[in-house]
Amino acid sequence: MEVVPLDTGEDVARLAADIVESLVRRTPAAVLGLATGSSPVPAYRELARRHSAGAAPSYDAVRCFTLDEYIGLPVGHPQTYRETIFCELTDALGIAREQVASPDPEPAGLPQAGERYEAAIRSAGGIDLQVVGIGTDGHLAFNEPGSSLSSSTRLKTLTEQTRRDNTRFFDKLDDVPRHVLTQGLGTILQARHVLLVATGQTKASAVASAVEGALSASCPASVLQLHPRCTVLLDTGAAAGLARADHYREVHAAKPSWQAYG
Repeated sequence: MEVVPLDTGEDVARLAADIVESLVRRTPAAVLGLATGSSPVPAYRELARRHSAGAAPSYDAVRCFTLDEYIGLPVGHPQTYRETIFCELTDALGIAREQVASPDPEPAGLPQAGERYEAAIRSAGGIDLQVVGIGTDGHLAFNEPGSSLSSSTRLKTLTEQTRRDNTRFFDKLDDVPRHVLTQGLGTILQARHVLLVATGQTKASAVASAVEGALSASCPASVLQLHPRCTVLLDTGAAAGLARADHYREVHAAKPSWQAYG
């Protein structure tokens, strides 16, 4: 892991946007894996701002895969992750909607939905850069504590904690679906570069467990310790629980200008 403690959420957003843009400039037909949730939103807004200002690469050939999708929401519902990523990022970047894929939650195809999504990712050549956040309990995508560290895309039942965390996107808790399709931890590890963004004090404990704790299904995000190219961007709050925060800052301050992230 390359752990990068920064001062503010704005700093995290700017550097995350730099990393995405650098990839797209090098690889115009890059394949992006996109997370929803509050953590990546500032980075998405920064990417959209730069694109609107005309100071960004072309995203015309970029393909995208979302991390997960709710089961039980109607097509076009504003809280589906497909609609959310359209609204938060891809429409603003000019990425055609047919170039954005999500797990298919249609009831008739649910038993094979995970296998179909894995096949679609493989057909695209794999994910070049996977953006992820982290849950307060250490979950990655919707891989809750106890998930297999080698899991693939599949149906999962959400814990009450995760549903409560997501209530902010709905009118009430009862509106939050109980089931999702999610990329597995093994699927995420197959991405060529993983970019974890986390901000705020509420994420500090989970970040510390993921970065410096034991590799364990009890903290699913700890699986990223196994990834050869994982960049972790944190603001002061999210980095507050790290025992080696000063070391990470020292290493980042001395990072050669020619050395890419990831």
